[in-house]
Amino acid sequence: MGEKRFEKLYTQGVMEITEIWVNQYTGVNYLWHSSGSAGGLTPLLGRDGKPVISPIMNMED
Repeated sequence: MGEKRFEKLYTQGVMEITEIWVNQYTGVNYLWHSSGSAGGLTPLLGRDGKPVISPIMNMED
């Protein structure tokens, strides 16, 4: 259980922060945006409206 479930792929900004995180188990990408003390997380969607899914590198059952 030492592995992290989420990995940060991208970050931008200082006061207003936008980040992209990937779930290491499902491959689903998430968009996180925060401004001040407010923030929100949502699945990152492609042009087709479906979640962006990255290849899973380390799958262990």
